[in-house]
Amino acid sequence: MALEATNRAPAPLSPLEAGGAREFSLARTNWVGYRTIVIREYGRIMRIWGQTLAPAAVSAFLYLLIFGGVVGRRMGGLSGYSYLAYLGPALIMLQIINNSYANVVSSFFGAKFGKHIEELLVSPLPDWLIVAGYMTGGILRGMLIALVVSAVTLLFVRLPIHHVEVVVLAALLSSIVFSLAGFINAMYARNFEQMNIVPTFVLQPLTYLGGTFYSIHMLPGWAQRLSLADPILYMINAFRYGFLGLSDVNVMMSLAMMAGLAVALYVTAVVLLHRGVGVRD
Repeated sequence: MALEATNRAPAPLSPLEAGGAREFSLARTNWVGYRTIVIREYGRIMRIWGQTLAPAAVSAFLYLLIFGGVVGRRMGGLSGYSYLAYLGPALIMLQIINNSYANVVSSFFGAKFGKHIEELLVSPLPDWLIVAGYMTGGILRGMLIALVVSAVTLLFVRLPIHHVEVVVLAALLSSIVFSLAGFINAMYARNFEQMNIVPTFVLQPLTYLGGTFYSIHMLPGWAQRLSLADPILYMINAFRYGFLGLSDVNVMMSLAMMAGLAVALYVTAVVLLHRGVGVRD
Protein backbone atom coordinates (compact mmCIF):
# COMPACT_ATOMS: atom_id res chain seq x y z
CA MET A 1 0.00 0.00 0.00
CA ALA A 2 2.86 2.41 0.85
CA LEU A 3 4.56 1.76 -2.51
CA GLU A 4 1.28 2.28 -4.32
CA ALA A 5 0.75 5.61 -2.53
CA THR A 6 4.28 6.75 -3.39
CA ASN A 7 3.90 6.03 -7.12
CA ARG A 8 0.50 7.66 -7.33
CA ALA A 9 0.44 10.63 -9.76
CA PRO A 10 -0.14 14.06 -8.17
CA ALA A 11 -3.66 15.39 -8.44
CA PRO A 12 -4.06 17.89 -11.31
CA LEU A 13 -4.33 21.53 -10.34
CA SER A 14 -7.66 23.22 -10.63
CA PRO A 15 -7.95 26.02 -13.24
CA LEU A 16 -7.85 28.57 -10.44
CA GLU A 17 -4.71 27.04 -8.90
CA ALA A 18 -3.04 26.74 -12.33
CA GLY A 19 -3.81 30.40 -13.09
CA GLY A 20 -2.39 31.47 -9.74
CA ALA A 21 0.79 29.47 -10.36
CA ARG A 22 1.24 31.08 -13.79
CA GLU A 23 0.73 34.57 -12.33
CA PHE A 24 3.28 33.86 -9.60
CA SER A 25 5.79 32.57 -12.15
CA LEU A 26 5.26 35.62 -14.38
CA ALA A 27 5.59 38.04 -11.46
CA ARG A 28 8.81 36.32 -10.37
CA THR A 29 10.20 36.49 -13.92
CA ASN A 30 9.35 40.19 -14.14
CA TRP A 31 10.92 40.92 -10.76
CA VAL A 32 14.14 39.09 -11.65
CA GLY A 33 14.32 40.92 -14.99
CA TYR A 34 13.67 44.33 -13.43
CA ARG A 35 16.20 43.71 -10.65
CA THR A 36 18.80 42.59 -13.21
CA ILE A 37 18.42 45.79 -15.23
CA VAL A 38 18.66 47.96 -12.11
CA ILE A 39 21.70 46.10 -10.71
CA ARG A 40 23.44 46.39 -14.07
CA GLU A 41 22.71 50.12 -14.22
CA TYR A 42 23.93 50.66 -10.66
CA GLY A 43 27.08 48.65 -11.37
CA ARG A 44 27.73 50.74 -14.46
CA ILE A 45 27.38 53.98 -12.49
CA MET A 46 29.77 52.87 -9.78
CA ARG A 47 32.24 51.20 -12.13
CA ILE A 48 32.84 54.41 -14.09
CA TRP A 49 32.31 56.80 -11.16
CA GLY A 50 35.00 59.06 -12.60
CA GLN A 51 32.63 59.78 -15.50
CA THR A 52 29.29 59.57 -13.68
CA LEU A 53 29.78 61.08 -10.20
CA ALA A 54 33.04 63.02 -10.07
CA PRO A 55 32.31 65.56 -12.87
CA ALA A 56 29.15 66.75 -11.11
CA ALA A 57 31.09 67.38 -7.89
CA VAL A 58 33.79 69.31 -9.74
CA SER A 59 31.24 71.33 -11.73
CA ALA A 60 29.25 72.24 -8.61
CA PHE A 61 32.43 73.22 -6.78
CA LEU A 62 33.43 75.60 -9.58
CA TYR A 63 29.95 77.12 -9.84
CA LEU A 64 29.82 77.75 -6.10
CA LEU A 65 33.36 79.09 -5.99
CA ILE A 66 32.99 81.49 -8.92
CA PHE A 67 29.32 82.48 -8.99
CA GLY A 68 28.66 82.12 -5.29
CA GLY A 69 31.97 83.19 -3.82
CA VAL A 70 33.03 85.89 -6.27
CA VAL A 71 29.94 87.16 -8.10
CA GLY A 72 27.68 86.54 -5.11
CA ARG A 73 29.62 88.96 -2.89
CA ARG A 74 28.84 91.78 -5.29
CA MET A 75 25.20 90.83 -5.78
CA GLY A 76 24.34 90.61 -2.11
CA GLY A 77 21.40 88.52 -0.94
CA LEU A 78 18.11 87.48 -2.54
CA SER A 79 14.84 87.31 -0.61
CA GLY A 80 16.61 87.39 2.72
CA TYR A 81 19.18 84.68 1.92
CA SER A 82 22.78 84.93 0.78
CA TYR A 83 23.35 84.37 -2.92
CA LEU A 84 25.19 81.11 -2.11
CA ALA A 85 22.16 79.79 -0.23
CA TYR A 86 19.87 80.86 -3.08
CA LEU A 87 22.13 79.24 -5.68
CA GLY A 88 22.80 75.97 -3.82
CA PRO A 89 19.44 74.16 -4.33
CA ALA A 90 19.34 75.18 -8.00
CA LEU A 91 22.78 73.69 -8.63
CA ILE A 92 21.77 70.43 -6.98
CA MET A 93 18.66 70.24 -9.17
CA LEU A 94 20.68 71.19 -12.25
CA GLN A 95 22.95 68.20 -11.70
CA ILE A 96 20.04 65.86 -10.98
CA ILE A 97 18.45 66.82 -14.29
CA ASN A 98 21.61 66.53 -16.37
CA ASN A 99 22.79 63.26 -14.87
CA SER A 100 19.42 61.49 -14.87
CA TYR A 101 19.12 62.32 -18.55
CA ALA A 102 22.71 61.43 -19.41
CA ASN A 103 22.60 58.08 -17.63
CA VAL A 104 19.64 56.70 -19.54
CA VAL A 105 20.46 58.13 -22.95
CA SER A 106 24.01 56.77 -22.85
CA SER A 107 23.06 53.41 -21.35
CA PHE A 108 20.18 52.61 -23.68
CA PHE A 109 21.96 53.90 -26.76
CA GLY A 110 24.99 51.85 -25.73
CA ALA A 111 22.73 48.79 -25.58
CA LYS A 112 21.50 49.58 -29.10
CA PHE A 113 25.01 50.22 -30.39
CA GLY A 114 26.38 47.04 -28.80
CA LYS A 115 23.40 45.01 -30.08
CA HIS A 116 22.67 43.52 -26.65
CA ILE A 117 19.32 45.34 -26.54
CA GLU A 118 18.11 42.41 -28.65
CA GLU A 119 18.48 40.15 -25.62
CA LEU A 120 15.92 42.28 -23.79
CA LEU A 121 13.57 42.48 -26.76
CA VAL A 122 13.36 38.70 -27.15
CA SER A 123 13.03 38.11 -23.40
CA PRO A 124 9.61 37.60 -21.77
CA LEU A 125 9.90 40.99 -20.06
CA PRO A 126 7.08 43.42 -20.95
CA ASP A 127 7.94 46.77 -22.49
CA TRP A 128 6.68 48.74 -19.49
CA LEU A 129 9.10 46.90 -17.24
CA ILE A 130 12.11 47.47 -19.50
CA VAL A 131 11.34 51.20 -19.51
CA ALA A 132 10.90 51.13 -15.72
CA GLY A 133 14.27 49.41 -15.29
CA TYR A 134 16.19 52.01 -17.27
CA MET A 135 14.21 54.80 -15.62
CA THR A 136 15.19 53.45 -12.20
CA GLY A 137 18.83 53.48 -13.27
CA GLY A 138 18.49 57.16 -14.13
CA ILE A 139 16.83 57.84 -10.78
CA LEU A 140 19.63 56.06 -8.93
CA ARG A 141 22.26 58.20 -10.58
CA GLY A 142 20.19 61.33 -10.02
CA MET A 143 19.84 60.61 -6.29
CA LEU A 144 23.53 59.71 -5.92
CA ILE A 145 24.43 62.95 -7.66
CA ALA A 146 22.07 64.83 -5.33
CA LEU A 147 23.97 63.47 -2.32
CA VAL A 148 27.38 64.24 -3.82
CA VAL A 149 26.51 67.79 -4.89
CA SER A 150 24.75 68.47 -1.58
CA ALA A 151 27.93 67.50 0.25
CA VAL A 152 29.93 69.90 -1.94
CA THR A 153 27.38 72.67 -1.39
CA LEU A 154 27.58 72.26 2.39
CA LEU A 155 31.30 73.09 2.16
CA PHE A 156 30.27 76.61 1.14
CA VAL A 157 26.95 77.30 2.83
CA ARG A 158 24.54 75.78 5.31
CA LEU A 159 21.17 75.04 3.71
CA PRO A 160 18.04 74.93 5.86
CA ILE A 161 15.31 72.44 4.95
CA HIS A 162 11.81 73.85 5.37
CA HIS A 163 9.84 71.07 3.67
CA VAL A 164 11.72 67.79 3.35
CA GLU A 165 8.80 66.08 1.56
CA VAL A 166 8.88 68.74 -1.18
CA VAL A 167 12.65 68.32 -1.56
CA VAL A 168 12.33 64.55 -2.01
CA LEU A 169 9.28 64.72 -4.28
CA ALA A 170 10.71 67.44 -6.53
CA ALA A 171 14.03 65.61 -6.88
CA LEU A 172 12.33 62.29 -7.61
CA LEU A 173 9.84 63.65 -10.15
CA SER A 174 12.49 65.69 -11.96
CA SER A 175 14.75 62.66 -12.16
CA ILE A 176 11.91 60.53 -13.54
CA VAL A 177 11.01 63.13 -16.18
CA PHE A 178 14.54 63.46 -17.53
CA SER A 179 15.34 59.77 -17.27
CA LEU A 180 12.36 59.11 -19.54
CA ALA A 181 13.35 61.99 -21.83
CA GLY A 182 16.79 60.39 -22.14
CA PHE A 183 15.21 57.04 -22.97
CA ILE A 184 13.11 58.57 -25.75
CA ASN A 185 16.12 60.44 -27.14
CA ALA A 186 18.16 57.21 -27.14
CA MET A 187 15.43 55.40 -29.08
CA TYR A 188 15.48 57.95 -31.89
CA ALA A 189 19.25 58.52 -31.91
CA ARG A 190 21.11 56.73 -34.71
CA ASN A 191 24.61 57.88 -33.79
CA PHE A 192 26.51 59.51 -30.96
CA GLU A 193 26.10 62.99 -32.47
CA GLN A 194 22.31 62.73 -32.28
CA MET A 195 22.59 61.89 -28.59
CA ASN A 196 24.01 65.38 -27.99
CA ILE A 197 21.41 67.38 -29.93
CA VAL A 198 18.86 67.59 -27.10
CA PRO A 199 21.37 68.31 -24.28
CA THR A 200 23.09 71.01 -26.32
CA PHE A 201 20.20 72.78 -28.03
CA VAL A 202 17.29 72.08 -25.65
CA LEU A 203 18.40 71.02 -22.18
CA GLN A 204 21.25 73.46 -21.64
CA PRO A 205 19.33 76.62 -22.68
CA LEU A 206 16.33 75.60 -20.58
CA THR A 207 18.45 74.99 -17.48
CA TYR A 208 20.22 78.34 -17.73
CA LEU A 209 16.99 80.23 -18.46
CA GLY A 210 15.00 78.41 -15.77
CA GLY A 211 15.88 80.57 -12.80
CA THR A 212 19.03 78.72 -11.80
CA PHE A 213 21.08 81.84 -11.10
CA TYR A 214 18.36 84.43 -10.54
CA SER A 215 14.74 85.05 -9.63
CA ILE A 216 12.48 85.60 -12.62
CA HIS A 217 11.11 88.67 -10.80
CA MET A 218 14.39 90.34 -11.73
CA LEU A 219 13.42 90.06 -15.42
CA PRO A 220 11.23 92.43 -17.46
CA GLY A 221 7.58 91.45 -17.86
CA TRP A 222 7.88 89.84 -21.30
CA ALA A 223 10.84 87.74 -20.17
CA GLN A 224 8.94 86.58 -17.07
CA ARG A 225 6.05 85.41 -19.23
CA LEU A 226 8.48 83.64 -21.55
CA SER A 227 10.18 81.93 -18.60
CA LEU A 228 6.85 80.49 -17.45
CA ALA A 229 6.93 78.20 -20.51
CA ASP A 230 10.16 76.59 -19.26
CA PRO A 231 9.40 73.35 -17.35
CA ILE A 232 12.77 73.45 -15.59
CA LEU A 233 11.73 76.71 -13.93
CA TYR A 234 9.06 74.82 -12.00
CA MET A 235 11.43 72.02 -11.02
CA ILE A 236 14.10 74.36 -9.69
CA ASN A 237 11.60 76.52 -7.82
CA ALA A 238 9.84 73.57 -6.21
CA PHE A 239 13.20 72.19 -5.07
CA ARG A 240 14.32 75.60 -3.82
CA TYR A 241 11.04 75.98 -1.95
CA GLY A 242 11.71 72.73 -0.10
CA PHE A 243 14.99 74.17 1.20
CA LEU A 244 14.36 77.88 1.61
CA GLY A 245 10.59 78.26 1.52
CA LEU A 246 10.93 80.53 -1.54
CA SER A 247 9.43 80.07 -4.99
CA ASP A 248 8.66 82.25 -7.99
CA VAL A 249 5.77 79.96 -9.01
CA ASN A 250 3.03 77.96 -7.30
CA VAL A 251 4.66 74.88 -5.76
CA MET A 252 1.63 72.58 -5.91
CA MET A 253 1.14 73.46 -9.57
CA SER A 254 4.84 72.72 -10.16
CA LEU A 255 4.62 69.27 -8.57
CA ALA A 256 1.40 68.49 -10.49
CA MET A 257 3.04 69.56 -13.74
CA MET A 258 6.04 67.32 -13.09
CA ALA A 259 3.82 64.35 -12.22
CA GLY A 260 1.73 64.83 -15.37
CA LEU A 261 4.84 65.17 -17.53
CA ALA A 262 6.32 62.01 -15.98
CA VAL A 263 3.18 60.00 -16.78
CA ALA A 264 3.01 61.34 -20.34
CA LEU A 265 6.68 60.56 -21.04
CA TYR A 266 6.42 57.09 -19.50
CA VAL A 267 3.43 56.18 -21.67
CA THR A 268 5.21 57.61 -24.73
CA ALA A 269 8.38 55.60 -24.00
CA VAL A 270 6.43 52.35 -23.57
CA VAL A 271 4.47 52.91 -26.81
CA LEU A 272 7.64 53.71 -28.76
CA LEU A 273 9.42 50.64 -27.42
CA HIS A 274 6.39 48.46 -28.22
CA ARG A 275 6.47 49.75 -31.79
CA GLY A 276 10.18 49.10 -32.00
CA VAL A 277 11.10 52.69 -32.90
CA GLY A 278 14.85 52.87 -33.36
CA VAL A 279 15.48 49.32 -32.12
CA ARG A 280 13.87 47.12 -34.78
CA ASP A 281 14.69 49.10 -37.90
